[in-house]
Amino acid sequence: MGAGGGVVKAALFAVVIVSGMEAAGFLGACPKAPQPGEPLRDLTPEQLASFNAGKAIFAKEFEPDEGLGPLFNAPACGECHEEPVLGGHGDEDETHAAVAQPDGACDLLAAHGGPVFQAHTTPALKQALGLDSEPIPAEATTRAIRTSPDVFGFGLLDAVPDDAILARADSADRDHDGISGRVNRFVDGRIGRFGRKALLPNLDEFNAGAFVIEMGVTNPGALVEETIGGKPIPAGVDPTPEPELSAEALRSVQDFVRFLAPPPQLPLTYEGEHGRQLFRSMGCISCHTPALVTGPNKVRALDRKVVNAYTDLLLHDMGTERADICLGLATPSEFRTEPLMGLRLATKFLHDGAATTIEQAIELHAGEAQRSRDYYMKAPAKEKEALLAFLKSL
Repeated sequence: MGAGGGVVKAALFAVVIVSGMEAAGFLGACPKAPQPGEPLRDLTPEQLASFNAGKAIFAKEFEPDEGLGPLFNAPACGECHEEPVLGGHGDEDETHAAVAQPDGACDLLAAHGGPVFQAHTTPALKQALGLDSEPIPAEATTRAIRTSPDVFGFGLLDAVPDDAILARADSADRDHDGISGRVNRFVDGRIGRFGRKALLPNLDEFNAGAFVIEMGVTNPGALVEETIGGKPIPAGVDPTPEPELSAEALRSVQDFVRFLAPPPQLPLTYEGEHGRQLFRSMGCISCHTPALVTGPNKVRALDRKVVNAYTDLLLHDMGTERADICLGLATPSEFRTEPLMGLRLATKFLHDGAATTIEQAIELHAGEAQRSRDYYMKAPAKEKEALLAFLKSL
């Protein structure tokens, strides 16, 4: 047999071997990556059941006799997190206000109902006080608009160890790269990671607090009696016994958000791969860290997983034009690096929705991001297109 015949024979032999392994179950197609709105892989049947139960509660519209209000921004979690699927972004905005003191202290206006001031009232409260929304006190020195982000992959972000966040902090800019990310801390000193200014330390508190702040629904994780501008709720306006959401229901919603998978990145074209390299060379990765790794976790789906989040979960100065309120240790111009996983699904960008395209969002970066923005602005059209091709794959 000639050389050509030997090649053919070897190829046929390989096909037979591979076919046999597939038949025996040794080979198979790689499991399909979870799509937007789907759960992480490797959940137990019990975890998946809790995810599905929580999904139903997340989508549920609450009524006043079920605990809604008397102040609220939306009647359902899914009202603000719905596009393109449940858990995604929403078109609702909310209003925050605070007072940044001359000495650097931050007054969140908690005595007046702050820092979130709800946009809607229940019929009972409107009848009692004639209010359509919670009043913002005259003491407020600044206001902020916040868009509704998606919550995809938040369980993985929650599972990243504090040490991994601290390791990337460089508040003194020791490496002289112009980037000085720092952690925010909750009132008790714990490292924050959730929220546009990274105030809240963990996902359970983030979710439980959202039920009260966004919907007025008290629960075992945030049994906070609402006030109206800091004043007690009028008698009879909110008669539903506390807590208005059971511990079991809250756990299921926690599991729904915890186990929501991040959207998979789309395959990169040659142009997109070039854009990925530009994302690095332009310095974007100084804040938008491509990958984080979760720590040891008793939940297999969260145990030592790589998450392509494109965030360092740190505060960075975005410049005076983007500044709004202070929050915890975060000054008005400091914001947590926004995760970019699922970026292609968004329709509004930046914390206040000031940009309607990715291009506009880049152009509005300033402060610590000024150098990277300038690289982009001066880049040839082909490089800009390549960078955008990469970003639109996320």
